[in-house]
Formats: sequence, structure tokens, C-alpha cells
Amino acid sequence: MANQRLRSFAADTLALVIFFTVVSGLNERFIAGMSWPEVATSRSIGAVLMVLTARPYGYWRDWFLNTTKPSTPTATLLMDSIALLSFQVPVYVLIIFASGARGMGIVTGTIGFAALMLVLGRPYGLWLDFVRRRFGLSGPGQKPMSLGG
Repeated sequence: MANQRLRSFAADTLALVIFFTVVSGLNERFIAGMSWPEVATSRSIGAVLMVLTARPYGYWRDWFLNTTKPSTPTATLLMDSIALLSFQVPVYVLIIFASGARGMGIVTGTIGFAALMLVLGRPYGLWLDFVRRRFGLSGPGQKPMSLGG
């Protein structure tokens, strides 16, 4: 049991750090216009936060998908997007508030971030499931796979 918890923590953390380091880094460099050193600093700070939130998000996503039980690819896409949106947006609001954003800055930042989470929900869900399988784990509502198969 402890071994599975450790593998779950490692898989969820690795998946989140890799996916959002790449996506956020590209966004910060090419959309926000940050320099590569600024991106490196931002992603270093982001990595710490991702380590703290990766496994809680994994629990949230598993619970959410097990509760909603999407039965079609479209429903799965929608539920994965809602799961990411509903978990990450409140975290993002706290981060930008703590960083000094106020009023319309919070509103516009949150709207943009929410749109991004809706778009990235399913791609990230697929990536997370892929990484979990590499660690011998399986998706929501399924028994863990053996490491050999």
C-alpha cells in the first residue's frame, strides 16, 4: 500500500511538472514575452507549487471522474476539463492575489487561466493516465496494473 502511494505521488508529480513546465514555459516565452531567464525563474517557482498540488489534484480528478462516470469520449473530455478547471483556478486566484493582483487583474487573469484549463483538461488527463501507466498504475475506478504488464 505504501509503495502504491509513493508511486502515485511520483507519477502525479512527474506528470504535472513536465506537462505544465513545458506548456507554461512556452506560454510565458512566446505569449507573455518573458525572457528565457525569466521563464526559468517562473518555472522554478512553479515547480515547487506543482509538487505541492500534483497529488491532491490526482485525488480530486480520480474522485471527480469516478463520481461523474463519463460514458462517452465527449463526456470524458468535458469532465476532464471541468476537473482541471475546478481544482486549478482557485489555486491560481490565490497565487496571483498573493503576488499582488487586485480587482480587474484578478478577474482578467482568472478568465484567461480558466480558458486555458478548459482547453488543457483532456490533454493533461491523457498525459497523466499515460505517466501513471508507466508507473504501473491505472486510471480512476480501475485496479492498479502490475509493473510487468
